[in-house]
Amino acid sequence: MSGLILAAESGPGLNLEGQNLVLVAVVAGVALLALLFAGYLVREVLSASQGTEKMQSIATAVQEGAAAYLKRQFRTLAIFVVVIPLLLLLLPAEDWPVRIGRSLFFVVGAGFSALTGFIGMWLAVRGNVRVAAAARSDGEKAAMRIAFRTGGVAGMFTVGLGLFGAAVVVLVYTGNAPVVLEGFGFGAALVAMFMRVGGGIFTKAADVGADLVGKVEQGIPEDDPRNPATIADNVGDNVGDCAGMAADLFESYAVVLVAALILGSAAFGTYGLVFPLIVPMIGVITAVIGIYAVSPRAGDRTGMSAINRGFFVSAVVSAVLVVGAAFWYLPASFEELGVDTDGSAGMLIGDPRVFAVGAVLIGLVLAAAIQLLTGYFTETNRRPVKEIGESSETGAATVILSGISVGLESAVYSALLIGGAVFGAFLLGTGGSITLALFAVALAGTGLLTTVGVIVSMDTFGPVADNAQGIAEMSGDVEGAGAQALTNLDAVGNTTKAITKGIAIATAVLAATALFGAFRTAVEGSLADQVGDAAGTFNLGIDQPDVLVGLMVGAAVVFLFSGLAIMAVGRAAGRVVLEVRKQFRLKPGIMDGTEKPDYGPVVDICTRDSLRELITPGLLAVLTPIAVGFLLGFNPLGGFLAGAIAAGTLMAVFLANSGGAWDNAKKLVEDGHHGGKGSEAHAATVIGDTVGDPFKDTAGPAINPLLKVMNLVALLIAPTAVAYHQSAVGYAIAAVAIAVLVGVIIWSKRQGGGIASQQAAEPDATEKVATT
Repeated sequence: MSGLILAAESGPGLNLEGQNLVLVAVVAGVALLALLFAGYLVREVLSASQGTEKMQSIATAVQEGAAAYLKRQFRTLAIFVVVIPLLLLLLPAEDWPVRIGRSLFFVVGAGFSALTGFIGMWLAVRGNVRVAAAARSDGEKAAMRIAFRTGGVAGMFTVGLGLFGAAVVVLVYTGNAPVVLEGFGFGAALVAMFMRVGGGIFTKAADVGADLVGKVEQGIPEDDPRNPATIADNVGDNVGDCAGMAADLFESYAVVLVAALILGSAAFGTYGLVFPLIVPMIGVITAVIGIYAVSPRAGDRTGMSAINRGFFVSAVVSAVLVVGAAFWYLPASFEELGVDTDGSAGMLIGDPRVFAVGAVLIGLVLAAAIQLLTGYFTETNRRPVKEIGESSETGAATVILSGISVGLESAVYSALLIGGAVFGAFLLGTGGSITLALFAVALAGTGLLTTVGVIVSMDTFGPVADNAQGIAEMSGDVEGAGAQALTNLDAVGNTTKAITKGIAIATAVLAATALFGAFRTAVEGSLADQVGDAAGTFNLGIDQPDVLVGLMVGAAVVFLFSGLAIMAVGRAAGRVVLEVRKQFRLKPGIMDGTEKPDYGPVVDICTRDSLRELITPGLLAVLTPIAVGFLLGFNPLGGFLAGAIAAGTLMAVFLANSGGAWDNAKKLVEDGHHGGKGSEAHAATVIGDTVGDPFKDTAGPAINPLLKVMNLVALLIAPTAVAYHQSAVGYAIAAVAIAVLVGVIIWSKRQGGGIASQQAAEPDATEKVATT
């Protein structure tokens, strides 16, 4: 806010006119073209055959359930979208038009995030039946084409809306754009976190409940129409993995842009306000190329080979175009930029063009490395998943132990890769200001996001393939080669979902690191505005006990957040298990096909529980930075953010990769290894998969928006925390935040109840709780 404005004004000037104005307008135009291309893909997908009447009726049930859930979720989130902009008006800014703009674009960011998730889900629940129909009539290649084009719509909406929103803010607010962008990024991140948590609880409650009763207790296939939880499971794939993850990746895109523009304007002046928009504009072009490059060939080992080809083609083209854009647009020396580098002779990179290209290439290389590393730990033909499959022959316990070890090990390598990228980008600014070095980190994030169109396509591909297989199995109309093609695509989809989660985590860390730099700038700017020794200094030395406490609290919040999300899935899944058991007990004809299950109650349980349970993790993310900042001060708040970033990186990768590995180990056994379907090894991998479900699809991916929400809240309150630290007002604000947090956590636990109390409330509930 005032600190960022001060930083921008003390650096190179912000003068958006002439060529720069035209360039930003072109960026906005390209963003709109991305939306038009998304419309073209929608037309292509919807023109495909929908298969048999039975397949269409199943797809319609999934469509209705997903639409009903999102409608209720958006009504719940509307409260926050109304209240928070009013609170943002109270925070300091240069003038009232800027305050109003920040609040207005909070609503825009929230709306764009919700729209991206909704559009991704809307087409996914229509593309799934078309993928199943294509596999039935035309084979795996045609099915994969439709599935990836379906995902491409969500990808193009992500890049189109994110880039358009940022470009409009820059066009309208110019020098004050960094302040207004804080609201845009905060709105996108907050809604994405709620959608990610809520959708994750819904999908995994249904999935766990369906697997435990259907597969383990009744011995029926995963998508057997006799299972009352089957429709809810398919609905959950869309509201969680499509709507939730699309919103998550949109906010990653938006927040990285926000961080790059904030730091860029402070470091490079107008050049820093325009170049971070040029890089993702290139990403729009390469996303189109990458989507068309995903076309299976005869020599491909699996469908993953085609997806990898599309991703790497997109990355290489992006790298070439970014080099050209940097050498065309940026000046040849920092002196021409007016940047104070504290003596350019000490700069590791003396040419701003090379500096920018190096930072962007680091991001591109990181995306490729994360893709390969995550694929190694989660693909069915790789050693880690094979070892988990082998462990299934000795029971569920060894499956769980193997999966945990894979997740823990992969987290180390991923953290080292991400940390190396952050440090490498930071080194590019050696000899210059800290703001310049952090701008390099933000540019690395924009480099990574030049591939986001393909990344979102990969992510949505997963649930579309999963749903297609479910529709095929429930209808019984796809057999032989078509059924095998859908099984193959589903396994590929598990890997693509794991990869996109890994890349989303890397993006979150780069964005959080850049936002941390913006927080530091805001604090130092606010301190400079104050007079006297009472203002204090910004110091994150852990030899200060309060900073060390902040560091530990930040790490602890990640663990508490993960625990709340996993427990929420456990409670909701328990209710699903009881409902499914009750239906099998009261309707014995379900198993022989003489009676039909009632799918509605399970959908209602998942909807009600997920919307209730998402409130507590959401308030935890918003209120903990406020409590720490006003109770302990701005230095401990900086330590808090550092602890959250470190713990969040490791925890998110661990949860995502262990869950993905368990899921594909189950697929490995179902393909005939270690006894195949119905064997004891299969039951063991099903248990492993149910443990991994809330890991990889609820808690793990929700950590990404958690980190960015907490950093953005800290950034927004930084000047106020400086002004009121160690004061009665500050302590009062902290006390209210802590009281609300304690209250919602207690409320959440009381709402949950236990399996025993739920069984007691059931009429004639005499079943024994499954030891599984």
